[in-house]
Amino acid sequence: MTSDDARERILTAAEGLFYAKGYAAVGMDELRAAAGVSLRRLYALFPSKGDIVVAVLTRKHEEWESGLSGYVAAAGPSPRAQLLAVYSYLEEWFRTDSFRGCAFINAFGELGGTHPEIAQLVREHKESFQRFMADLVRELGAPGPLAAQLAILAEGAQSTAAIAHDSAVASHAKAAAAVLIDAELSSASHSERALPRSI
Repeated sequence: MTSDDARERILTAAEGLFYAKGYAAVGMDELRAAAGVSLRRLYALFPSKGDIVVAVLTRKHEEWESGLSGYVAAAGPSPRAQLLAVYSYLEEWFRTDSFRGCAFINAFGELGGTHPEIAQLVREHKESFQRFMADLVRELGAPGPLAAQLAILAEGAQSTAAIAHDSAVASHAKAAAAVLIDAELSSASHSERALPRSI
């Protein structure tokens, strides 16, 4: 088994165990057994569990960005449709049997206070999502604060769905997002009509 193969097996096992059981509950010996590698190989590739958590979250970030951007792009060219597609993407995720909330929020709750590198990684992930929403709002022609409002709806939906075990949370967030978006579009349209015409 090459080092790349062993690394992939460790990260795949770690992602599943951390997400299902929590970061603190999973020990290195359990991880070694799940990955099918020796403890020596595990420590050679990842000197600490914190290193594994960072690697898992880095990979999760890349998967999230790729999955979300592809899903949103498939919604068509309309910025409004793309913004609402974010919540449809969440709903599909919430419906999976393995859904246990946001891995980044979970990591921050368990480890953010004692592992600054992990806390920073979580912040960067959330900031990246906010930039993604801001880009879509900019294409919509709406003011910047709308992006923050829509991002908060999405973040709140993730936490609420995890606690309530209810995928319908995403559709409620989507309906609220539509109200916010349409209110901004209506306001912008009204402002344009109210502008005095030049003589």
